[in-house]
Amino acid sequence: MTRLVRGGKAAYGQDVGILMMDNTFARLPGDIGNAMTFEFPVQFRVIDGSTNERIVWERDRALLAPYVGAAQELERSGVRAITTSCGFLAMFQPELAASVHVPLFTSSLLLVPLVKRMIRPDQRVGIITADSSALDETHFNACGWSATEIPVALEGMQARSAFWDAYPKNALEYDVDAVAADMRDAAVALLREHPEVGAIVLECTNMAPYAHVVQEATGLPVFDVQTLTNLVYEATHRVPYGDGR
Repeated sequence: MTRLVRGGKAAYGQDVGILMMDNTFARLPGDIGNAMTFEFPVQFRVIDGSTNERIVWERDRALLAPYVGAAQELERSGVRAITTSCGFLAMFQPELAASVHVPLFTSSLLLVPLVKRMIRPDQRVGIITADSSALDETHFNACGWSATEIPVALEGMQARSAFWDAYPKNALEYDVDAVAADMRDAAVALLREHPEVGAIVLECTNMAPYAHVVQEATGLPVFDVQTLTNLVYEATHRVPYGDGR
């Protein structure tokens, strides 16, 4: 029996592409920027000059073009899906998704409508974000929803120094246990202020290594960009079910 294969690419098997911001802090297993996070091969592209300042606080639209170029490069390399390393890149979701022919998801904020439908009507989706003062309808609308239609409860990390110094301020060195304590504190504060929260979405991609801490503190389902990435990977890599499965 003849088995034919088709080429056309320089490398194979790296089926999820990740558009990376230009940061240098250490990325733990669980972080979107650590390849050991995934049970499948990933391919990174760093967008030079894409800093926290330009994305989170300046919302610099000049970065859209290099992000589009990098996404298209990843598509040409053969990836089946593309994501990013910052939830605030949600502001580019419509343009980036339109620029390629594979699924492209910028942010865990895309999960909010789905998560809301999973919980009771009287419950809210809690969002823990790197900076609650910088997250608004610009990001929500780009992900296809509005806080006027889906009430959410935000808890920001801007006043919690261990997390803030480590990630938004791009520290060369940081205390992992202190960051975990900040994440626990944020989760507890979120539920203390909003006991009606029924599930939590972590906006920041650097929070995923601490998702278990948030769940331990709240007892709630916790969703993040890794949840979404695994979902999309499964959707783009369907395989036959085994006997008896």
